[in-house]
Amino acid sequence: MRIAILGGDGFVGWPTTLHLSETGHEVHIVDNLSRRWIDAELGVQSLTPIDSIQERCRIWKQVTGRALQFHLLDLANEYERLKTWLETVKPDAIVHFAEQRAAPYSMKTDRHKVYTVNNNVSCTHNLLAAMVETGCDAHLVHLGTMGVYGYSSVGAAIPEGYLDVQIDTPSGPKGQEILYPTRPGSVYHMTKSLDQILFQFYAQNDGLRITDLHQGIVWGTHTDQTRRHEQLINRFDYDGDYGTVLNRFLIQAAIGYPLTVHGTGGQTRAFIHIQDSVRCVDLALQDAPRAGDRVKIFNQMTQTRRVRDLAEMVAGLTGSEIRYLPNPRKEAAENDLEVKNDQFLALGLDPITLQEGLLSEVVEVAGKYAHRIDRSRVPAVSAWTREHGARVEHDPEGTRLKSVS
Repeated sequence: MRIAILGGDGFVGWPTTLHLSETGHEVHIVDNLSRRWIDAELGVQSLTPIDSIQERCRIWKQVTGRALQFHLLDLANEYERLKTWLETVKPDAIVHFAEQRAAPYSMKTDRHKVYTVNNNVSCTHNLLAAMVETGCDAHLVHLGTMGVYGYSSVGAAIPEGYLDVQIDTPSGPKGQEILYPTRPGSVYHMTKSLDQILFQFYAQNDGLRITDLHQGIVWGTHTDQTRRHEQLINRFDYDGDYGTVLNRFLIQAAIGYPLTVHGTGGQTRAFIHIQDSVRCVDLALQDAPRAGDRVKIFNQMTQTRRVRDLAEMVAGLTGSEIRYLPNPRKEAAENDLEVKNDQFLALGLDPITLQEGLLSEVVEVAGKYAHRIDRSRVPAVSAWTREHGARVEHDPEGTRLKSVS
């Protein structure tokens, strides 16, 4: 297939690009490189050194003989160019990663909230409208998030996207299938909830073929393809805005920094290894819906864990200290989370679990590039609530919180 990877320079986009290229597809990367500009804004770079996208593509061709096509395109702000691109390239499938992906970044300031909504929602809607206008019949696979479900304890397993309900009517109860009610915990998660509504409309109104992947928190750094050459290495975020919780614990352990658990650590989250994330995208591409079908929704996760249990696991592996801090997020102190992922298991996914060897591998990567770590960027400083324009910030070693006007 001819596959377009929107956001193919990113944390999940890049390894997905390499995986699909190696399996024989013609792959086109579409990206505005905004994640690299955000690095400059935040003053922090990936732990792992990342070459330019052009150099990455050159190395991949040198190693494998397979070409990657890169297209610099801003989906949110270049609608006419997007239509021209679709008419020219005519992709068979589109993988949509082109959204600002960090919940803490989306809550930093009002400006970051506005940017996240404008970018994420416009990227998605511009793409859908352009596909209809150009007659593009590509299968669209979108990377969503488990966070659309919220993190309250419901006492039952969360289904894959849809919920069967009964509605009382004068003639008796009637059954209906609805989207599982969303309860986003950040502006970022809210944009993914809005994406769901856009997908439902364009699937029913225009017959677009769409798959929405509700992904858990990604951990790990290497895939089979990124190991092929040092310059193919994936980005690895460790800062308080973009670093995912387990990767951050492993980074902290590698540099002798206390493992920072916010609140009680009783938050239960869904997780998936980066290699499984790539495999799931591939499996979803092979299981495309037909025109007129409802949006296909997968829960893209492999296991759930409490945050404090993860910290204790890493501390046991590395001998690190655990430090409990006030929670900058507005969320329940404790929650249970049971999730169904039957569809990917039925398609043949053999999940990678939280194995000590893979955890040690990440610690080794962190140790190798420890000289690139700015310790002042490790604490999570973006707060969910503000009082009189104040924000909340950690001290440099993450030992306490203080108010900054």
